Amino acid sequence: MSASDIIRAYYDAFNAQDMDAFLSLLTDDVVHDINQGERQEGKAAFATFMEHMNRCYKETLTDMVIMASETGIRAAAEFIVNGQYLATDEGLPEAKGQTYKLPAGAFFELRDGKVSRVTNYYNLNDWIAQVAK
Repeated sequence: MSASDIIRAYYDAFNAQDMDAFLSLLTDDVVHDINQGERQEGKAAFATFMEHMNRCYKETLTDMVIMASETGIRAAAEFIVNGQYLATDEGLPEAKGQTYKLPAGAFFELRDGKVSRVTNYYNLNDWIAQVAK
């Protein structure tokens, strides 16, 4: 699979909420840079993060644009997050089923046909403004 194919499969699994397929696309030592947060390492930490996210948020990503380096070891994606805030996340506004829509992006490193690093970005202040209404 090309780098673009791997990233497409990663997001297809995310949108399908197929966490087994999603996690299978990660290296065991994956590095995850959380938007405006900490760096976590390892597939187990990523799985725990996703369990938390899937409890608090229901999200579908659309308008996906994937770009990859000629070497296939770096890639990026830009997309729209279409979500619903299901359960209050610590330190954030109260969840009442609010919906939101915001642009986001991610940067990737790939190794041996899997994602070895993902750095996510979205504008947290934009998200807060949308769900605080």
